[in-house]
Amino acid sequence: MSIRHLLNISDLSATELRHVLNLSTNHGTPLSGLGVALIFEKPSNRTRHSMEMAVVQLGGHPVYTRGEEVGLDVRESVEDVTKILGGYHAIIAARVFKHSFVERMAAVSSVPVINMLSDWSHPLQALADVFTMEEKIGSLSGKTIAWVGDYNNVARSLGEAVCLLGGVFSLGCPTDYSASNMELARLEALGGSVTQTQDPNAAVQGAHVVHTDTWISMGQEEESSVRRTVFGAFMVTEELMAQADPAAFFMHCMPAHRGEEVSAAVMDGPRSLVITQGHHRMTAARGALAFVMGG
Repeated sequence: MSIRHLLNISDLSATELRHVLNLSTNHGTPLSGLGVALIFEKPSNRTRHSMEMAVVQLGGHPVYTRGEEVGLDVRESVEDVTKILGGYHAIIAARVFKHSFVERMAAVSSVPVINMLSDWSHPLQALADVFTMEEKIGSLSGKTIAWVGDYNNVARSLGEAVCLLGGVFSLGCPTDYSASNMELARLEALGGSVTQTQDPNAAVQGAHVVHTDTWISMGQEEESSVRRTVFGAFMVTEELMAQADPAAFFMHCMPAHRGEEVSAAVMDGPRSLVITQGHHRMTAARGALAFVMGG
């Protein structure tokens, strides 16, 4: 059987995406007696805990390794690290700065590779988001899912998932931080529909779920002052949520900064799903791990 990697949500068909979500709660123990290498160039709270526990729940043994311990392309090449770890583990999962690193891993790996986050995509977050949304609003087909803020790796993976499932992805992004026309066309080709505007109020109009993310991600600290100015009008407030569907929910992948990308009233309010969403990172991780193991 050929090795199946999970680097992007768009690596999956709509049927496979549905299968991964189903495996999240019907997974068995495909990792019994096996190890999973977890490489973290970028530190994380949710990703580390959710992945380690998911591996254990599938019967395996997780081995957490910090980026400086392997020194990808510094101490050893990405390819050498991958080939060695493939002899110890059933799966290699990596949280990296450069998406090219997970692509290079997949190109030479003898075992499945899972992208735990890169500068291009965050498939595990998208899986958790879809699981959470469907738990609350049912099928995403024909539903409007809004994204307010930077069109980043999290937005890209969410958009891929929404489109694969036949939803409407509504982007509200400032100029120079938005999706290109080519990117919009790529998303639509997956099966859904996509709109984009520079007006956050228009983006969330009638939306069933409103998503956002921090304005300043890890590695963007030098852009802090510029980004705070550019994104100042894109805070998700109660007033902005009032433009969405009356029963709309709010989601944020965290870590969150109350008073910047979201107000405390929305983040901690009755329409917020952020804690449930965070907990479902473990749910989604189980599905991803089981899938690449041939579940």
